[in-house]
Amino acid sequence: MTPPPRETPHRLSEMTTVEARHAVAASPVVILPAGAFEQHGPGLPLATDLIRAEAVAERVAGRLGGRAVIGPSIPVGVSPHHLAFAGTLSLSTGTFRALVREYLDGLHRHGWRRVLVITGHGGNNAALTTVAQDLLAELPDLEFAWTPLTSLAADVVARMPTGEVHGHSGEAETAQMLHLAPGLVHTDRLAPGTTALSELDGLARLARRPGHPVTQVRYDRLSPSGVLGDPRRAGAADGADIVEAIVGRVTDYVQEWLKD
Repeated sequence: MTPPPRETPHRLSEMTTVEARHAVAASPVVILPAGAFEQHGPGLPLATDLIRAEAVAERVAGRLGGRAVIGPSIPVGVSPHHLAFAGTLSLSTGTFRALVREYLDGLHRHGWRRVLVITGHGGNNAALTTVAQDLLAELPDLEFAWTPLTSLAADVVARMPTGEVHGHSGEAETAQMLHLAPGLVHTDRLAPGTTALSELDGLARLARRPGHPVTQVRYDRLSPSGVLGDPRRAGAADGADIVEAIVGRVTDYVQEWLKD
């Protein structure tokens, strides 16, 4: 018996070269998930940022009806602020930018003109901005966009119970992981990290002040465990709400993009 024809996948890694050639026209947007390989406290895995970025990319591509494909992931990011914690790997900003640019040059060479990076790691943001600026002069026919994750759902996070200090490996990030990959969350090890500004020294308090000027400090100065907030407050339902908000807003952006 002849097997039924295979459905065209929405991941480039699962396509043949023939399918990839056709995808340039059928799927004009390439989504690149980017993450980090860094500590996320005692309860979350080192690949937390990539896991979340890949999950969002899958959901966005699934809602776009074949108009977007998922390209290769970028698993290691810019994480020098976490290097005091075991297991963390970090790329320099120059290396990360070069890696992203090589991906973009290759996709451009094969005909794609719209690329979206979904980054689960905030440490990649500044480098992605400089990539975007350089492309305006060096590859002006490539439309490049990037987005973070949790900050895109800030209104949802604001409704969650959080401490005065929260963020990395805290309530929102743990909630997302409880929704997306609960088997990788060590719930018995979740414990509060830094939850109040009074726990921080002067420079660390300045680093947590919203807006500008901006100061960068190492995470071992912000929290002995690498955790900001109390992840014990997190729940899978909150994570589902955060992920749904992110996916909906990114999907809306790409749908508008595709109208041109």
